[in-house]
Amino acid sequence: MKLKPIKEQVVVVFGASSGIGRETALQFAGRGAKVVVAARDENGLQSLVGEIEQNGGSAAYLVSDAVEFESVKAVADFAVSRFGHLDTWVHAAATSLYATFEQTTPEEFRRVIEVNLVGAAHGAMAALPHLRATGGGALSVISSVEGKTAFPLQSAYASSKHGIIGFLDALRMELKREGAPISVTNVMPAGINTPFFNKARTKLGVKPMPAPPIYNPNVVANVILWAAEHPTREVFAGGAGKSLWFSQWLSPSIVDKFGARLGVQAQKTDEPRNPDAPDSLFHPIAGFDRTTGDFSDIAKTRSFSGWLETHPLQRKILKGAAFSLAALLITRAFDEES
Repeated sequence: MKLKPIKEQVVVVFGASSGIGRETALQFAGRGAKVVVAARDENGLQSLVGEIEQNGGSAAYLVSDAVEFESVKAVADFAVSRFGHLDTWVHAAATSLYATFEQTTPEEFRRVIEVNLVGAAHGAMAALPHLRATGGGALSVISSVEGKTAFPLQSAYASSKHGIIGFLDALRMELKREGAPISVTNVMPAGINTPFFNKARTKLGVKPMPAPPIYNPNVVANVILWAAEHPTREVFAGGAGKSLWFSQWLSPSIVDKFGARLGVQAQKTDEPRNPDAPDSLFHPIAGFDRTTGDFSDIAKTRSFSGWLETHPLQRKILKGAAFSLAALLITRAFDEES
């Protein structure tokens, strides 16, 4: 499977008004792609397109809601009518609720699933016909490390992200079976410093935050752009996420104990937040048209793990060195015993 260079691509970033989606759109445009951005917040989209065009890029926007399929399909159709074809679809739209499961209403739980999981499916349904017509392309969906390892206070969010991974795995196999030249990538960020936490509904009494260590959104955008040119099955964004997944694989019970003891406090700031404060669960809220959130003073701008994900040769060299070292240590241990 061969994907076009980014400078030759037409890219849709769905969920682009702020945070990871906005940073991703800016990076694609900076690399020469023609970009169509979509979200519910028109003010955020207008300012994003203005920023791209001010920097010499080419972009257009369409207001859309991930929950409504016809609205999502309109974005894909608009991209093709505006720029002639579609090469990459990045689905970043998401919402969340910070509350215990027993505090969560049926309507809230359903809404998170509809936006995050059903919305991602709508994006794929809208994009695939156009990716086929182009002769192939890339579909990248932002799930989360919580698609592998759940956190307390996020039962609905974790459910939606686990669902995304299952959906993408099934879709990927179907496309492989028919030989379709479409790459399907599951992007799994760790805790990312975006306005997401300013907009999420919370019943904690305080503003939520990503569990540390925290990374800036460029760490996620870097791997998304890599996947747009290099077919990639799944990729972690932020080494902490990969470490947590590996710990879960080694000993789920230890991760359960760790999450039960420290997971709640790790997601709480000291800033009071009224449960009735405006949030984006059911309606967009304006004023957050930026890439980063309120944690820039502690957020990491680089991830060695992410760098390795986008440098496969160096990754192979390091793996080889690690295996060689392990073999040497085992051999020495046997020699000493004998």
